[in-house]
Amino acid sequence: MAKGESVAGTDVPAGGFVQLLTPDGERVDSVTTADGTTYSVDFTDEEYRDLYRDLVTVRRLDTEAVALQRQGELGIWASLLGQEAAQVGSGRALRPQDMAFPTYREHGVLYCRGIDPIMPFGLFRGVDQGGWDPNEFKFNQYTIVIGSQTLHATGYAMGVTMDGKTGTPDGEAVIAYFGDGATSQGEVNESFVWSGVFNAPIVFFCQNNQYAISEPLERQTRVPLYQRAGGYGFPGIRVDGNDVLATYAVTRAALDNARNGQGPTLIEAYTYRMGAHTSSDDPTRYRIASEVESWKAKDPISRLKAFLAKQKIVKKDFFAEVDADAQKQALELRERVLAMPDPQPVTLFDHVYPNGSPEIDAQRAAFTEYQASFEGSGH
Repeated sequence: MAKGESVAGTDVPAGGFVQLLTPDGERVDSVTTADGTTYSVDFTDEEYRDLYRDLVTVRRLDTEAVALQRQGELGIWASLLGQEAAQVGSGRALRPQDMAFPTYREHGVLYCRGIDPIMPFGLFRGVDQGGWDPNEFKFNQYTIVIGSQTLHATGYAMGVTMDGKTGTPDGEAVIAYFGDGATSQGEVNESFVWSGVFNAPIVFFCQNNQYAISEPLERQTRVPLYQRAGGYGFPGIRVDGNDVLATYAVTRAALDNARNGQGPTLIEAYTYRMGAHTSSDDPTRYRIASEVESWKAKDPISRLKAFLAKQKIVKKDFFAEVDADAQKQALELRERVLAMPDPQPVTLFDHVYPNGSPEIDAQRAAFTEYQASFEGSGH
């Protein structure tokens, strides 16, 4: 970008958050927090365009997943609608050696880690339990139990330290994702304690989407979530989770601090869940339409689109081409989901133990006999 294309640097006001891109698409050059840390990004025009592609693609694939679930092709789906910037910004901030521990909603981070988007569909269709290799992609399996992945991440991060893989700019770091509701879980608080005491190289990334299923944020805390970090002995920071640039800058800085041996950081990405908690949820029962509309004005894709257009760093047909490519990927994904084979019920015994067991063999035999009893009965 040429000089003069962004406004001057700013300070974060009390109770505010780090923001480098306003909802109107105005670029803020840098932001300095109360502790003197300055956050900024130095992207090329192509990198800005790539971030936009990521946001649009991730949203379109998510939209297709919601449609598939409504059509009976998936058992359930947890949409990320509205949280694309939090996930893409943090996901792109990860270095190849860093390890991520997701919940069940981090489809955008999964995409950024280079995992085939079809992978979580097998899980939610009931075909498999998620087919990617966590070691290959440095992205752990989805975790359904609320908050438990933070303990897994903490243990992994402590192992990174024990292996001597911190203390240098090329060291390893860990990131654990969770929502605002998970901060009320004991596992999350326990992971904070252990990480703080053992100076673990971990970033706790809380996507505060304002609702723990149907419970609003004020039922979870009396103070901003990022301020909780102080009680555990490490820093916390709030970032505009609908701003992909600020999310990237804050996450990259926190990860670098972790890999250099400076311990944990809690990031509160202040965002909004535009859709339902999952496809089993009805958000109209606990929030009003005007609230949703007010957050639409802060949409993460719209603000980056406005920025790209204002700065004239995209060609005339760029947006249409991105939309067309995302549509193509979504339709291909649909075809692949529909082509998934239905597993035989007896396969549920196949991977309980790596080397099998007499008990499992007996259960498999009994189940097979039970199924056979229905043959020719019309059931």
